[in-house]
Amino acid sequence: MDTRELLKKVRLIEIKTRGMVNQVFSGEYHSVFKGRGMEFSEVREYQFGDDIRTIDWNVSARFNHPFVKVFEEERELTVMLVVDFSRSGSFGTAQQLKNEIAAEICAVLAFSAIENNDKIGVIFFSDRVEKFIPPKKGKKHILRIILELLEFKPVSQGTNITEALRFLTHAIKKKSTVFVISDFMLQSLNQIAEIKDGLRIANRKHDLIVLQTTDPGERRLPDIGLVRMLDPETKESGWIDTSSRRIRSFYDSWWEKIQTELEAVFRSSGIDYISLLTTQDYVNPLVRLFKKRGRK
Repeated sequence: MDTRELLKKVRLIEIKTRGMVNQVFSGEYHSVFKGRGMEFSEVREYQFGDDIRTIDWNVSARFNHPFVKVFEEERELTVMLVVDFSRSGSFGTAQQLKNEIAAEICAVLAFSAIENNDKIGVIFFSDRVEKFIPPKKGKKHILRIILELLEFKPVSQGTNITEALRFLTHAIKKKSTVFVISDFMLQSLNQIAEIKDGLRIANRKHDLIVLQTTDPGERRLPDIGLVRMLDPETKESGWIDTSSRRIRSFYDSWWEKIQTELEAVFRSSGIDYISLLTTQDYVNPLVRLFKKRGRK
Protein backbone atom coordinates (compact mmCIF):
# COMPACT_ATOMS: atom_id res chain seq x y z
CA MET A 1 0.00 0.00 0.00
CA ASP A 2 1.61 3.29 -1.10
CA THR A 3 1.39 6.55 0.88
CA ARG A 4 -1.55 7.93 -1.11
CA GLU A 5 -3.62 4.77 -0.68
CA LEU A 6 -2.73 4.62 3.01
CA LEU A 7 -3.80 8.23 3.65
CA LYS A 8 -7.01 7.62 1.71
CA LYS A 9 -7.78 4.61 3.90
CA VAL A 10 -7.05 6.65 7.05
CA ARG A 11 -9.47 9.30 5.80
CA LEU A 12 -12.17 6.73 5.05
CA ILE A 13 -11.84 5.20 8.51
CA GLU A 14 -11.96 8.68 10.06
CA ILE A 15 -15.16 9.58 8.19
CA LYS A 16 -16.85 6.27 8.99
CA THR A 17 -15.90 6.08 12.65
CA ARG A 18 -16.39 9.77 13.44
CA GLY A 19 -19.92 9.47 12.06
CA MET A 20 -20.58 6.55 14.39
CA VAL A 21 -19.15 8.45 17.33
CA ASN A 22 -21.30 11.51 16.68
CA GLN A 23 -24.48 9.54 16.07
CA VAL A 24 -24.20 6.62 18.48
CA PHE A 25 -21.27 6.44 20.83
CA SER A 26 -20.65 9.93 22.13
CA GLY A 27 -23.43 10.01 24.71
CA GLU A 28 -22.96 6.38 25.73
CA TYR A 29 -19.21 6.80 26.18
CA HIS A 30 -19.56 10.04 28.15
CA SER A 31 -22.14 8.57 30.52
CA VAL A 32 -20.08 5.44 31.23
CA PHE A 33 -16.43 6.50 31.15
CA LYS A 34 -16.30 9.48 33.47
CA GLY A 35 -13.64 10.74 35.84
CA ARG A 36 -13.72 9.95 39.52
CA GLY A 37 -15.00 13.28 40.86
CA MET A 38 -12.83 15.42 43.16
CA GLU A 39 -9.15 14.75 43.81
CA PHE A 40 -6.59 16.43 46.06
CA SER A 41 -4.46 18.96 44.23
CA GLU A 42 -2.37 21.01 46.72
CA VAL A 43 -2.39 22.97 49.99
CA ARG A 44 -2.36 26.75 50.29
CA GLU A 45 -2.62 29.30 53.06
CA TYR A 46 -6.06 29.84 54.57
CA GLN A 47 -7.98 32.82 53.14
CA PHE A 48 -11.00 34.55 54.61
CA GLY A 49 -14.15 32.71 53.56
CA ASP A 50 -12.52 29.29 53.08
CA ASP A 51 -14.50 26.31 54.38
CA ILE A 52 -12.92 25.32 57.70
CA ARG A 53 -13.63 21.66 56.84
CA THR A 54 -10.84 21.88 54.25
CA ILE A 55 -8.17 22.88 56.77
CA ASP A 56 -5.16 20.56 56.69
CA TRP A 57 -4.43 20.29 60.41
CA ASN A 58 -1.11 18.47 60.00
CA VAL A 59 0.38 21.13 57.72
CA SER A 60 -1.15 23.94 59.80
CA ALA A 61 0.45 22.56 62.97
CA ARG A 62 3.83 22.20 61.29
CA PHE A 63 3.93 25.84 60.14
CA ASN A 64 1.87 27.28 63.00
CA HIS A 65 -0.41 28.87 60.41
CA PRO A 66 -3.69 27.66 58.89
CA PHE A 67 -3.49 25.88 55.52
CA VAL A 68 -6.35 24.39 53.51
CA LYS A 69 -6.53 21.49 51.08
CA VAL A 70 -7.37 22.42 47.51
CA PHE A 71 -9.36 19.95 45.43
CA GLU A 72 -9.99 19.95 41.72
CA GLU A 73 -12.52 18.15 39.62
CA GLU A 74 -11.01 15.07 37.99
CA ARG A 75 -12.84 14.46 34.75
CA GLU A 76 -9.97 13.57 32.46
CA LEU A 77 -9.50 9.85 31.83
CA THR A 78 -6.62 7.97 30.31
CA VAL A 79 -7.75 5.34 27.80
CA MET A 80 -5.32 2.66 26.61
CA LEU A 81 -5.76 0.37 23.61
CA VAL A 82 -3.78 -2.86 23.96
CA VAL A 83 -3.92 -4.32 20.45
CA ASP A 84 -2.88 -7.81 19.31
CA PHE A 85 -0.71 -7.68 16.16
CA SER A 86 0.06 -11.39 15.92
CA ARG A 87 -0.30 -13.09 12.54
CA SER A 88 -3.58 -14.83 13.40
CA GLY A 89 -5.30 -11.44 13.03
CA SER A 90 -4.72 -11.58 9.26
CA PHE A 91 -7.65 -13.92 8.76
CA GLY A 92 -11.21 -13.50 7.59
CA THR A 93 -13.76 -15.41 5.54
CA ALA A 94 -16.04 -12.43 4.90
CA GLN A 95 -15.44 -8.87 3.68
CA GLN A 96 -12.98 -7.89 6.42
CA LEU A 97 -10.08 -9.46 8.27
CA LYS A 98 -9.99 -9.57 12.06
CA ASN A 99 -7.24 -6.95 12.19
CA GLU A 100 -9.27 -4.62 9.95
CA ILE A 101 -12.24 -4.84 12.32
CA ALA A 102 -9.84 -4.21 15.22
CA ALA A 103 -8.50 -1.06 13.51
CA GLU A 104 -12.02 0.35 13.07
CA ILE A 105 -12.96 -0.39 16.67
CA CYS A 106 -9.78 1.33 17.87
CA ALA A 107 -10.66 4.38 15.77
CA VAL A 108 -14.19 4.51 17.24
CA LEU A 109 -12.83 4.31 20.79
CA ALA A 110 -10.12 6.88 20.04
CA PHE A 111 -12.52 9.45 18.61
CA SER A 112 -14.94 8.81 21.48
CA ALA A 113 -12.12 9.50 23.91
CA ILE A 114 -11.10 12.85 22.40
CA GLU A 115 -14.76 13.92 22.20
CA ASN A 116 -14.77 13.38 25.98
CA ASN A 117 -11.48 15.31 26.33
CA ASP A 118 -9.64 12.15 27.44
CA LYS A 119 -6.08 11.08 26.69
CA ILE A 120 -5.55 7.94 24.64
CA GLY A 121 -2.51 5.74 24.04
CA VAL A 122 -1.79 2.37 22.44
CA ILE A 123 0.32 -0.71 22.98
CA PHE A 124 0.85 -3.02 19.98
CA PHE A 125 1.96 -6.52 20.87
CA SER A 126 2.73 -9.92 19.38
CA ASP A 127 4.80 -12.25 21.54
CA ARG A 128 6.56 -9.05 22.62
CA VAL A 129 5.61 -5.39 22.97
CA GLU A 130 6.07 -4.08 19.44
CA LYS A 131 5.18 -0.41 19.86
CA PHE A 132 4.10 1.97 22.61
CA ILE A 133 2.46 5.34 21.91
CA PRO A 134 2.03 7.23 25.21
CA PRO A 135 -1.41 8.71 25.92
CA LYS A 136 -2.09 12.20 24.59
CA LYS A 137 -5.03 14.30 23.40
CA GLY A 138 -5.94 15.80 20.06
CA LYS A 139 -7.05 14.90 16.56
CA LYS A 140 -3.48 14.85 15.22
CA HIS A 141 -2.60 12.23 17.82
CA ILE A 142 -5.65 10.13 16.91
CA LEU A 143 -4.81 10.21 13.20
CA ARG A 144 -1.29 9.08 14.03
CA ILE A 145 -2.72 6.10 15.93
CA ILE A 146 -5.00 5.15 13.01
CA LEU A 147 -2.09 5.46 10.57
CA GLU A 148 0.01 3.17 12.75
CA LEU A 149 -2.85 0.67 13.02
CA LEU A 150 -3.01 0.41 9.22
CA GLU A 151 0.69 0.62 8.41
CA PHE A 152 2.45 -1.14 11.27
CA LYS A 153 4.30 -4.38 10.54
CA PRO A 154 5.21 -6.44 13.64
CA VAL A 155 8.65 -7.98 14.02
CA SER A 156 7.33 -11.18 15.63
CA GLN A 157 4.41 -13.40 14.69
CA GLY A 158 3.36 -15.11 17.92
CA THR A 159 1.17 -13.98 20.83
CA ASN A 160 2.03 -13.18 24.44
CA ILE A 161 -0.83 -11.34 26.12
CA THR A 162 0.77 -11.61 29.56
CA GLU A 163 3.86 -9.71 28.42
CA ALA A 164 1.69 -6.89 27.03
CA LEU A 165 -0.25 -6.63 30.29
CA ARG A 166 2.99 -6.63 32.31
CA PHE A 167 4.29 -3.74 30.21
CA LEU A 168 0.97 -1.90 30.68
CA THR A 169 1.11 -2.09 34.48
CA HIS A 170 4.69 -0.77 34.54
CA ALA A 171 4.34 1.93 31.85
CA ILE A 172 0.98 3.44 32.85
CA LYS A 173 0.96 4.55 36.48
CA LYS A 174 -2.40 6.32 36.56
CA LYS A 175 -5.52 4.16 36.77
CA SER A 176 -6.83 3.93 33.20
CA THR A 177 -9.61 2.41 31.16
CA VAL A 178 -7.94 -0.32 29.09
CA PHE A 179 -9.40 -2.05 26.04
CA VAL A 180 -7.59 -5.32 25.26
CA ILE A 181 -8.34 -6.10 21.61
CA SER A 182 -7.29 -9.59 20.51
CA ASP A 183 -8.60 -12.74 18.86
CA PHE A 184 -7.34 -14.77 21.86
CA MET A 185 -6.38 -17.62 19.55
CA LEU A 186 -4.97 -19.90 22.23
CA GLN A 187 -3.88 -23.45 21.51
CA SER A 188 -4.41 -25.04 24.91
CA LEU A 189 -5.96 -24.68 28.35
CA ASN A 190 -2.43 -24.21 29.71
CA GLN A 191 -2.18 -20.93 27.80
CA ILE A 192 -5.42 -19.73 29.40
CA ALA A 193 -3.97 -20.51 32.84
CA GLU A 194 -0.88 -18.46 31.90
CA ILE A 195 -2.84 -15.30 31.03
CA LYS A 196 -5.20 -15.56 34.02
CA ASP A 197 -2.82 -14.03 36.56
CA GLY A 198 -1.76 -11.31 34.12
CA LEU A 199 -5.37 -10.27 33.57
CA ARG A 200 -6.14 -10.20 37.30
CA ILE A 201 -3.05 -8.18 38.20
CA ALA A 202 -3.67 -5.63 35.42
CA ASN A 203 -7.35 -5.33 36.35
CA ARG A 204 -6.49 -4.53 39.96
CA LYS A 205 -4.62 -1.44 38.82
CA HIS A 206 -6.71 -0.53 35.77
CA ASP A 207 -10.24 -1.04 34.46
CA LEU A 208 -9.88 -3.77 31.82
CA ILE A 209 -12.37 -4.46 29.02
CA VAL A 210 -11.78 -7.34 26.60
CA LEU A 211 -12.94 -7.12 22.98
CA GLN A 212 -12.39 -10.45 21.23
CA THR A 213 -12.34 -10.47 17.42
CA THR A 214 -13.41 -13.75 15.83
CA ASP A 215 -14.37 -15.14 12.44
CA PRO A 216 -17.02 -17.80 11.69
CA GLY A 217 -14.38 -19.83 9.85
CA GLU A 218 -12.57 -20.33 13.16
CA ARG A 219 -15.62 -21.43 15.13
CA ARG A 220 -16.74 -24.26 12.88
CA LEU A 221 -14.66 -26.47 10.60
CA PRO A 222 -16.33 -26.55 7.15
CA ASP A 223 -16.83 -29.80 5.22
CA ILE A 224 -14.54 -29.11 2.25
CA GLY A 225 -12.51 -32.31 2.01
CA LEU A 226 -8.76 -32.70 2.45
CA VAL A 227 -7.20 -29.34 3.40
CA ARG A 228 -3.65 -28.29 4.21
CA MET A 229 -3.80 -26.13 7.35
CA LEU A 230 -1.10 -23.60 8.27
CA ASP A 231 -0.66 -21.94 11.66
CA PRO A 232 0.33 -18.34 10.76
CA GLU A 233 2.15 -17.86 14.08
CA THR A 234 4.16 -21.09 14.45
CA LYS A 235 4.36 -21.88 10.69
CA GLU A 236 3.46 -25.49 11.46
CA SER A 237 1.29 -27.14 8.82
CA GLY A 238 -0.52 -30.40 8.23
CA TRP A 239 -3.30 -32.06 6.25
CA ILE A 240 -6.79 -32.40 7.75
CA ASP A 241 -9.71 -34.35 6.32
CA THR A 242 -12.56 -31.93 6.98
CA SER A 243 -15.04 -34.37 5.43
CA SER A 244 -14.65 -36.51 8.56
CA ARG A 245 -17.57 -35.90 10.93
CA ARG A 246 -15.42 -37.08 13.84
CA ILE A 247 -12.69 -34.52 13.10
CA ARG A 248 -15.20 -31.69 12.68
CA SER A 249 -16.89 -32.64 15.93
CA PHE A 250 -13.56 -32.78 17.75
CA TYR A 251 -12.60 -29.32 16.44
CA ASP A 252 -15.97 -27.81 17.37
CA SER A 253 -15.73 -29.25 20.90
CA TRP A 254 -12.17 -27.96 21.28
CA TRP A 255 -13.21 -24.45 20.22
CA GLU A 256 -16.18 -24.39 22.60
CA LYS A 257 -14.02 -25.59 25.50
CA ILE A 258 -11.39 -22.91 24.91
CA GLN A 259 -14.07 -20.20 24.70
CA THR A 260 -15.88 -21.43 27.81
CA GLU A 261 -12.66 -21.41 29.82
CA LEU A 262 -11.71 -17.95 28.52
CA GLU A 263 -15.09 -16.46 29.45
CA ALA A 264 -14.83 -18.04 32.92
CA VAL A 265 -11.45 -16.32 33.41
CA PHE A 266 -12.91 -12.94 32.39
CA ARG A 267 -15.88 -13.35 34.77
CA SER A 268 -13.76 -14.48 37.72
CA SER A 269 -11.37 -11.57 37.15
CA GLY A 270 -14.23 -9.04 37.03
CA ILE A 271 -13.46 -8.07 33.44
CA ASP A 272 -16.18 -6.97 31.00
CA TYR A 273 -16.00 -8.96 27.77
CA ILE A 274 -17.68 -9.12 24.36
CA SER A 275 -16.98 -11.16 21.24
CA LEU A 276 -17.10 -9.36 17.88
CA LEU A 277 -17.56 -11.31 14.64
CA THR A 278 -16.06 -10.17 11.34
CA THR A 279 -19.41 -10.92 9.68
CA GLN A 280 -21.51 -8.78 12.03
CA ASP A 281 -21.86 -5.11 12.82
CA TYR A 282 -19.79 -4.22 15.90
CA VAL A 283 -21.82 -1.10 16.75
CA ASN A 284 -24.69 -2.77 18.62
CA PRO A 285 -22.46 -5.04 20.78
CA LEU A 286 -20.35 -2.02 21.79
CA VAL A 287 -23.41 0.06 22.64
CA ARG A 288 -24.82 -2.81 24.72
CA LEU A 289 -21.47 -3.06 26.53
CA PHE A 290 -21.50 0.66 27.32
CA LYS A 291 -25.07 0.49 28.59
CA LYS A 292 -24.29 -2.56 30.74
CA ARG A 293 -21.38 -0.70 32.34
CA GLY A 294 -23.56 2.35 32.84
CA ARG A 295 -25.99 0.28 34.93
CA LYS A 296 -23.27 -0.87 37.31
